[in-house]
Amino acid sequence: MTTSHRFCVAPMMDWTDRHDRFFLRQLSRHMRLYTEMVTADAIRHGERDYLLGFHPVEHPVALQLGGSDPGKLAEAAMIGADYGYDEINLNVGCPSDRVQSGRFGACLMREPDLVAECLAAMADRVKIDVTLKCRLGVDEQDPEEALFELVASAHRVGIRHFIIHARKAWLEGLSPKENRDIPPLDYDIVYRLKQRYPDAVVVINGGIATLEEAARHLEKVDGVMLGRAAYKNPYQLADVDQLFFGETADKISREDVLAALIPYAEDLCARGIPLHALTRHILGLYQNCPRARLFRRFLSEQAPKSTATADLLREVLDFMASAPQQDEPHPSRLPAAGFASIP
Repeated sequence: MTTSHRFCVAPMMDWTDRHDRFFLRQLSRHMRLYTEMVTADAIRHGERDYLLGFHPVEHPVALQLGGSDPGKLAEAAMIGADYGYDEINLNVGCPSDRVQSGRFGACLMREPDLVAECLAAMADRVKIDVTLKCRLGVDEQDPEEALFELVASAHRVGIRHFIIHARKAWLEGLSPKENRDIPPLDYDIVYRLKQRYPDAVVVINGGIATLEEAARHLEKVDGVMLGRAAYKNPYQLADVDQLFFGETADKISREDVLAALIPYAEDLCARGIPLHALTRHILGLYQNCPRARLFRRFLSEQAPKSTATADLLREVLDFMASAPQQDEPHPSRLPAAGFASIP
C-alpha cells in the first residue's frame, strides 16, 4: 500500500474536478485525490485533454472510471495511465439513474463476475494500481453476502485494493441524493472485510465528518476517505499531513492557501477559463471563521462575472488577512468599499 491511501478525498461528480483538486492539494501534500467519474466511452471518443488533463501538483491522484465493457475499460485505463495518473479506480457504487441506464455504477454489484472480468482486463493493460470502489450492496441484497462475493471475485483476479462506501444503495425508491444519507451506515461489515482479507488494502468511506472520526477508523482498516465533509469544510484537511502522515512542518494558513491560488487563477484567466471554475470550490475555506459569510457572498456574486480576474482573489486575501479574531458585531463596522461593502 502506498501511504497516501491512509487518507483520501472521494470522487464526487461536479465537485472534484481539476480545479478543486489543485485547491485541495494546497492543504495536504500526501492525501490521495480522485477525479470525478469519467466513463470509458467518454475517454475513448471525447476530448481527452479536457477530461483527463491535470496539474502535476495534484499527485498522488487517481482516475475513476465508469463502465461495464472489459475491452473499453481496459483501453480507457491505458489512456489514463499514459496521462500520468497514479491509480485507476472502477466505480461500482454510484446509484444515479443515468449510471444504471448505462449498466455501470452500483447496479454492477449484482454482477460480481463481470466486475472481476473488467478489473482483470484493466490490470492487464496498466502497470499502476487498479482498484475497486463499491457499496455494501443494492436493493434487497444481503450486504454481507453481496460485498464479500464482489470482493472475492475481484480478489481472485489479483485486485488488492478496495474502497467501501459503508451503505447499501437503493436503486429503487431513493434518489441519488437520498442514497448519500438514508441507507444506514454499517462500518462493522467493512471491518470484517479487512479481517477476511488481511493482504488487501481496505479503505472506508461514508459519513465520516471529522479527522478524529477518521483516526478511529484507522484502528480497524488501512485508509479512510472523506467526501462531502472535505468539500464543505476543506480547511480541516490542513491537519491531515501532521495527523496521518507524520509531517512536522506547521500547517498552511488559509491566507497562504489563497495566495497560492492567485498564480493558478491568473493562468486560468489567461487561457479564457472563467475564474468561477476555481472559486466555486473554495467557498468553504473560511467555514466557521469571522467574515466567512462575506467571503462566500463576495466570491459567489463577483467571480461568475465575465470581467472577473485574479485580482478578485487579491482583494479577498487582503480583506481576510485583516479579519478580527472574533466575529465583528455588525457588518456595518467594516470599511464601506470593495469587498467590505457587502451589506
